[in-house]
Amino acid sequence: MTKSVVILDYGSGNLRSAQRALERTGADVAVTGDPHAALEADGLVVPGVGAFAACIEGLRAAGGDRVIGKRLAGGRPVLGICVGMQVLFERGVEHGAASEGCGEWPGTVERLQAPIVPHMGWNTLRAPEGTALFAGIPADERFYFVHSYGVLDWTLQPASSRIAPPLVTWSTHGTPFVAAVENGPLSATQFHPEKSGEAGARVLANWVGTL
Repeated sequence: MTKSVVILDYGSGNLRSAQRALERTGADVAVTGDPHAALEADGLVVPGVGAFAACIEGLRAAGGDRVIGKRLAGGRPVLGICVGMQVLFERGVEHGAASEGCGEWPGTVERLQAPIVPHMGWNTLRAPEGTALFAGIPADERFYFVHSYGVLDWTLQPASSRIAPPLVTWSTHGTPFVAAVENGPLSATQFHPEKSGEAGARVLANWVGTL
């Protein structure tokens, strides 16, 4: 059965390249800002480029934060990409100014601690055991990043031993940073899978396969 995917159009993100990449997985893909369509799709993709503050402002203006919350409350899959991943955290700090994020995960998006910023280009990952996003992908595969900010510390602890902790994938640019998270219905990547060639295509196909 063909899976339906909505790419949320709230004024930020590489919408068409993401659409083309997801269509190659065999999914039925729509780009829309319609909250009803975003709620009803099998999977929702939240893209994002640019500044954290501008992205979260646009997301809230479009009601995207409420859509994400409603989907997750019902166990319905969401995938954040780049700044679409960053806004899922508690807050972002840019140029000394803090902005409140969606708060789905604790943590702060801050400037990368590296000699050269932005982090632009290809880099390897360290995926954990049991990952679904990176299943079947060689450990030395490279993915495409474009960002100056990231999450440098993962602080979420499971509420009890009966709840599986999120699977956190790391990369390093100057210092380690969170490159992807898999947390029940909520997944996210700091890199751009739609720009990461065959490896990125496999990540998207793996995600669609979980819908």
